[in-house]
Order: sequence, then C-alpha cells, then structure tokens
Amino acid sequence: MSRQYLAWGSADNAHPVDIFSLAVTQKQVISASGAPSLKVHSTVDADFPLVQSLDGAHALGCHHVVTDVSGTRAVSAGFAGDVKVWSCQDGYWSADATASANLNDLNVWAVALSEDGQYLAGVSQDGHIGVWDLNADGAQIRDHETKGSFGTCIDLSPDGRFIASGHENGAVYIFTTEHARMPFSLSGLVKPVRAVAFSPGGKILAAAGDSKVIVLYDTSSGEQIANLSGHSAWVLSLSWSTTGEYLLSSSFDGKVKVWSIDTKTCVATQSETEKAVWSVKWLPKTARSEAFTTGGANRSVAFYREATGG
Repeated sequence: MSRQYLAWGSADNAHPVDIFSLAVTQKQVISASGAPSLKVHSTVDADFPLVQSLDGAHALGCHHVVTDVSGTRAVSAGFAGDVKVWSCQDGYWSADATASANLNDLNVWAVALSEDGQYLAGVSQDGHIGVWDLNADGAQIRDHETKGSFGTCIDLSPDGRFIASGHENGAVYIFTTEHARMPFSLSGLVKPVRAVAFSPGGKILAAAGDSKVIVLYDTSSGEQIANLSGHSAWVLSLSWSTTGEYLLSSSFDGKVKVWSIDTKTCVATQSETEKAVWSVKWLPKTARSEAFTTGGANRSVAFYREATGG
C-alpha cells in the first residue's frame, strides 16, 4: 500500500553551504553544515522559524550532529576533528565546556548518543570505536578496534546493548556494549557504507551506502534478512520511524524513500530536489500523521508530512 507525503514547509537557505546533518527533538531541529554555525529551528510553529544560531560552533564546519531522546543534550563533530557537547534548557542550547574540553582531541568522524544522553560513541578515520561517559566529564570507557578502514557512520541501539559501525571498505561491525566484544562482522556491502541505523527495538540493523542497496540484518544472528533496492544513487542517510514500521532513506540524487518493513517495499518517494539529500530524520510523532525533515545540497531544511483524509 503506497503512502503520500506532502511538502509541509521549509527553512530556505538555512545555511550558506550544504547541510550535512540533522538532529531532531520534540520541538526543534538542529542542522549542521560546512559553515561554522549550527542552526536551531522550531518545529512547533508553522513557518519553522530560526530560534537560535550557535555561531562559531565549528571553525571548519560540521558533518555530524546528534541528540538524545529528551532533547537535553546534543553532540556535534566538525571537519577539524573537534567534538562539542551541548546542553539544552528551556529550549536554549549552550556549550558544555567541561565535557567538550575532554573530547577536543578525539578526532572521531561519526558520532552517536545513547537515548538517555549519557554515552557518546564515535568512530575514527582509522576505524577505532570509542565510548565516552558524558556524565563523567567525557571519560573514555571503551575502545574497540576494527580492521582499520575509515569509520564513516555509527549508531547505538535504543536499548544500549549494541554499537554498529560502517566503514569505507564496505565493512559493517556490531559490538556488544556489555562484554565489549564483536560478535558480528557483517557481509553484503562491498562499497563504502554511509549510514547504519538500529530499529527502535534493536532487533534489526539497516545499513546502506554507495552500493545503492539498503541491507537489513538480524542483530541476534548477524544474518541478512532483506535487501531493499530502488535507489539509483548512493544512499546517504537512514532513519527509523518511532514504531519501527517504516524506514526512511535519502540519496545523492535528491530522492527520499519510505520503506515498509512489513512488506520490504518502497511505499513512497519524494523528489523535490535533484541535489544530494545528506540527511533525513523522522520527526517525533505528536499527531496522527507521520512527518519527516530533510537537509542537503540545496541548503534548506524541508519538512514533509503524511497526507491523510482527516
């Protein structure tokens, strides 16, 4: 059964250059780009106004930004290898100088936050995966070693049991956080992996990249359970819906697809732009209809919501 998503609005020219990453909270979306500032837009108001600009956050620009579930903590990673921790109070973000200072020389590429915001996971250009306790001023508690290929993406399972990383050589790894061991080195992607994402229940890992195919893995066995084919360009970003029923993907050719996990088929395609959509995120479900946001080479943060009869 196909679904339809309609353009809901956009923050046009939110950044002067490509938007590389989006993070969402209950009421805001944070966007990061090749420019030094992070931008915060309200998702409560119909015109998605800019409510804060974190100027000078990363001198050389920022490629990843993530938030915890409650929207009280965020972490951003810049092109200079710098990592910044941010705290939110009453909708206003400020730098957590203590935690940021201890994380300044990590030189990680991709980052992920645990749901409660306590743990930061990061993967580096030499393939190392680290975990840091942000409630202990950023003290490192884990260091996992892979086979040395550039770590392009990382995710933490919602229950905190697993860490997954994707790499430039096509490798995908799953580590257990409790025993700090790697039960699975996953096959199926021979080209650079650009996105890994755990389902809300943590039972499925989705991975995708330059092979243009989204592979679904069973996290208990490491087995491939599905290949989702339909993108004609690199897949750049993945996001699971709150219920785990749908997976959202974006690609280098500007197309965004919604996949039904039940039927393993694409149920909607958005193609508002022909430029790369670097990041896509479902918004927290607050009403009957689902909604998502996109950011990319058109420099705008766009919003879409499901067309309903009600």
